[in-house]
Amino acid sequence: MAEAKAVLRYVRMTPRKVRMVVDLIRGRAVPEALAMLKYLPRAAAPVVEKVLKSAVANAEQKELGDAESLRIAKAYVDGGPVLKRFLARSMGRASPIHKRTSHVTIVVSQMSGDVEPERVRSVGVAR
Repeated sequence: MAEAKAVLRYVRMTPRKVRMVVDLIRGRAVPEALAMLKYLPRAAAPVVEKVLKSAVANAEQKELGDAESLRIAKAYVDGGPVLKRFLARSMGRASPIHKRTSHVTIVVSQMSGDVEPERVRSVGVAR
């Protein structure tokens, strides 16, 4: 099956927060996912929307079809490098601060009419 992929690397958001958004759109049709992301009140939503639009543009470039005939086959978030900083505390101590980064990957493919893919349910995400 033909697929198109888009990757956004080194996003300055924690993978845990971005995964909450990606889990909501995994397996959905592209127009439905774009509508959800447009109104989702999360900081990661515009970032994921940008990656999804890029994946759709890549699919159109590969002539897989337009956005209406595509679905999100795979969507996942990996952790990137961690920027390690410290916060000065009292009595000469220091507290660590980990500024995490993410790598967002979205793969779109042509929609098959027979079976809807199984969505991965993560803990703590309201549906």
